[in-house]
Amino acid sequence: MLRKSLFFVFALLLSISTFTQESASAFLPETPSKSAAQNQLNSLTVAPESSMAGYSRDEFPHWIGQGNGCDTRQIVLQRDADYYSGTCPTTSGKWYSYFDGVIVYSPSEIDVDHIVPLAEAWRSGASSWTREERRAFANDLSGPHLIAVTASVNRSKGDQDPSTWQPPRYAAHCGYAKWWINTKHKWDLTLQSTEKSSLQTMLNGCSY
Repeated sequence: MLRKSLFFVFALLLSISTFTQESASAFLPETPSKSAAQNQLNSLTVAPESSMAGYSRDEFPHWIGQGNGCDTRQIVLQRDADYYSGTCPTTSGKWYSYFDGVIVYSPSEIDVDHIVPLAEAWRSGASSWTREERRAFANDLSGPHLIAVTASVNRSKGDQDPSTWQPPRYAAHCGYAKWWINTKHKWDLTLQSTEKSSLQTMLNGCSY
């Protein structure tokens, strides 16, 4: 009887572990593995940030139409919701804010965060892009670049990089590092040495 009980507990723990890993790796589209993120980080160019001269959020046209009356923000709200009501606009639902672990039920309490902020992208190479390239970056749904989080945590982040801001929920550090690295790699953006060091520390804490 004891052997059967121990077997059941082991099987349960194994299934929970498997589910957790699958859910974490699939949380945002195209989340890289730890090894893939490490390779991407190693390949990024370390350079001082450029000037903010000429920057405006209007240089990154965002929340563009995505068809069927939906814009980019609405697509992310729907994708990241546990459930939701209303289709473009979404009127209610349930969202788990990955950065701070807060659950909210109103889309008015949610911001759609650019993992790499627009101003940070500008300082890291986007100032030389065309307006069309900046539009594509600001509305990129194909990778782990946009996430629905509480407005409060998004605004505490502002345009900071990981050397000065990291998610208050420690368990979010691994995913955040992977997403930041992947976005900078995909869009060929540079990073500072302090930023790289902080990303490496967070990545070292990943288990997969």
